[in-house]
Amino acid sequence: MLQAKYDHRGPVPQDVIEAVEADTPEPGPGQALVKVLAAPINPSDVLTLTGEYGILPPLPAVGGNEGVAEVVALGPDAQGVDVGQTVLLPVGIGTWVSHAVVDARKLVALPKEADPRQMAMMTINPPTALLMLSEFVDLQEGDWVIQNAANSGVGGYLIQLAKIRGLKTVNVVRRESAVEGVTAQGADVVLVDGPDLHKRVKEAVGDGAIKLAIDAVGGASTDHIADCLQEGGTLVNYGMMSGEPCQLTPRNLVFRNITARGFWLAKWFEQASREDQMKVFGQLTKLIATGKLQAKIAGEYDVSQIKEAVAAAAAGERNGKILVVPA
Repeated sequence: MLQAKYDHRGPVPQDVIEAVEADTPEPGPGQALVKVLAAPINPSDVLTLTGEYGILPPLPAVGGNEGVAEVVALGPDAQGVDVGQTVLLPVGIGTWVSHAVVDARKLVALPKEADPRQMAMMTINPPTALLMLSEFVDLQEGDWVIQNAANSGVGGYLIQLAKIRGLKTVNVVRRESAVEGVTAQGADVVLVDGPDLHKRVKEAVGDGAIKLAIDAVGGASTDHIADCLQEGGTLVNYGMMSGEPCQLTPRNLVFRNITARGFWLAKWFEQASREDQMKVFGQLTKLIATGKLQAKIAGEYDVSQIKEAVAAAAAGERNGKILVVPA
């Protein structure tokens, strides 16, 4: 089998990881041997390779945090899944591999008819988008939400989830070439970021008040979307794509009483009950399996092409997710 492994971290993520051959293991008691069908490369994966993410696994490590697989063999006393079943892999096990041995009890059975490539992206970006829309502000049908990095994986899911709920979205991107793709996903308004963003947003939404702003960029862009909020609105940050800390002027933080919050899915998992987690994933599974919630795919790579795959995922000019799809 092939594994994408790294034993150090560095500023160029594709330089630290490589495909390594290993013997395909036999499943032990309670375990399942699975063949990975698809595993995405997320921004958090890239930051893990550069050493900039909030949680870093001990080295050496195998890359990848989520994915979908097919059960190919079961060890003694393995329960909960059957050979041939499509399953969701546990988060954080190292999914950029051709095969893996996993505790069978931690595998979640998926609808056989569901697209494994779409299901492979379910455990990180979709719940991030869904929870940011529901955990901070009591939004009602017809309300406006503004987000930047709207052409990102989370951004695309947020547009679709907002539309399902009857919410309207203002979507901010950093380059003109991204506008068409975001519009095609069902965005109500798409604008390129800039210091005058609040003026252009006001022209677009008219009397519509924006209660929630979602920021993945940081730097001056944080203050740009804060300018667009109604007085007393809430801004939620979940990323730093600019590489700069969030900037909020006293005008927004003090005089306009804007509340700034942070969201990290790993922390939500720590605090949420098993029932709440299953409720979120049950909702997302149904939406993705029925094609109502989808993500764009920019490219697919075998494990043997992991360097090229990581380089593509780390590149700025990209329209969709990069997937590791073992041959």
